[in-house]
Amino acid sequence: MNELLLIVSIAGSRVALSASTIEGVVELDTLIPVPRAAAHIAGLSALRSRVLTVIDCRCSLDLGSTERNPGAQEAVVAELDGHHYALLVDRVEDVIEAHGTPSPVRAAMGPGWERVALGMVETEVGLLLLVDVAAIVGGPDHRAAINTPLSAAA
Repeated sequence: MNELLLIVSIAGSRVALSASTIEGVVELDTLIPVPRAAAHIAGLSALRSRVLTVIDCRCSLDLGSTERNPGAQEAVVAELDGHHYALLVDRVEDVIEAHGTPSPVRAAMGPGWERVALGMVETEVGLLLLVDVAAIVGGPDHRAAINTPLSAAA
């Protein structure tokens, strides 16, 4: 059986997330700002007595900030290392099946997308970029922190 994918739109681009990393899709109506948090952290919200760190996907990809409309915003909930995150997306579309394994990306996409890309995957709706949820949560400085030698950081 092939992997299930959640299709979402981020900054106007249709992308796929591995459904195995996703706990659910919610609408967030309350967002509490966190002073001094990284720019891609939009704030905190609550879901069934759990605190969610809310990630602005556009900001994580260095594509600006998600517009905050009055009312609810769609988000995808994921758990990473015991922490719960809500990723703000433009739209949640569907869950579909991947046809095969991801293949390398053969086009320039910009540094934000390149940082989170796991590859291109064929689906019934065409070829989609498979995105790493952990890389989005880590934000724009995540890879730089991993690739910086300790002596350079000191």
